[in-house]
Amino acid sequence: MRTVRAYLELLRLPNVFTAVADVAMGYIVTHPPGVAPSSDFVGVLIASICLYSAGMVLNDVFDAEVDARERPQRPIPSGRIPLRTARALGWSLLLIGTGFGWYAAATTGNLRAGLVATALAVCIVLYNGVVKSTRAGPLAMGACRALNVLLGMSVAATPWHQANWVIAAAIGIYIVGVTWLARQEAGISNRRQLTGATGVMLAGMLLLSLFHRFVDPSAAAGALANVVLPPNWYWFWAITAALIGRRCVWAIASPTPANVQAAVKIAILSLILFDASVCYAVAGQEVAIAVLALLIPAMFLGRWIYST
Repeated sequence: MRTVRAYLELLRLPNVFTAVADVAMGYIVTHPPGVAPSSDFVGVLIASICLYSAGMVLNDVFDAEVDARERPQRPIPSGRIPLRTARALGWSLLLIGTGFGWYAAATTGNLRAGLVATALAVCIVLYNGVVKSTRAGPLAMGACRALNVLLGMSVAATPWHQANWVIAAAIGIYIVGVTWLARQEAGISNRRQLTGATGVMLAGMLLLSLFHRFVDPSAAAGALANVVLPPNWYWFWAITAALIGRRCVWAIASPTPANVQAAVKIAILSLILFDASVCYAVAGQEVAIAVLALLIPAMFLGRWIYST
């Protein structure tokens, strides 16, 4: 059990469900309501899970020396998982995930899924191996999330329209803020940095709440052609922003590792809520509940598996 838990921590298993929610939402908004998921969805779903997991593993592989100083309890520096084994696992998952992206491309007869999966794999490597510690780090992580949403959209038979790009960009911008928020979570964070990160997160949420304004009824396809905003749509986003913002304000007021990590954890899990909300607007309550249900395993596992 000790070894199993070490691998689950290395993979940051609770967060994997947020990647599943992103790719599911991308698929749902580009397909007519009521269409059952097919093999192409299975392909991009597995690709997303493998690529996200690869990113988590390679993050610890590239940070092994830093973690030995700042987080000696992590699986690699603690000796629970050998560095060589983790490296092999990370690269294997990256290749498998890219392969499933091309499998989805083959099932649809469209190269888009394979190209997006490949671009996502490249961004994962660039983030972990090149730009993570630079100012471009949060931008690269945001690009990874946006590409994950586009991966779900990539198996649609129709071209992407403005609203598709806006939804993916909004999720990406939000994650830029979350990544910036987490930059110094192992120590005492800079208050100015936390404040800026919170502003970027809120900007991403604002853009996502307005995605319906970018839908062109004459060009939109799939579920986007049938957007119906739930009652109190803007109140929902205002309250959600206030709740997440409150966590961030606590972290700004007292930028300790515990407070910042708690804010980051809530911010990451909230992605499932955002994805479910978009699904509600385009496909109805039942689909939204199915996506929202991903919060259950994410929160349950998050109680005993380190996820930031």
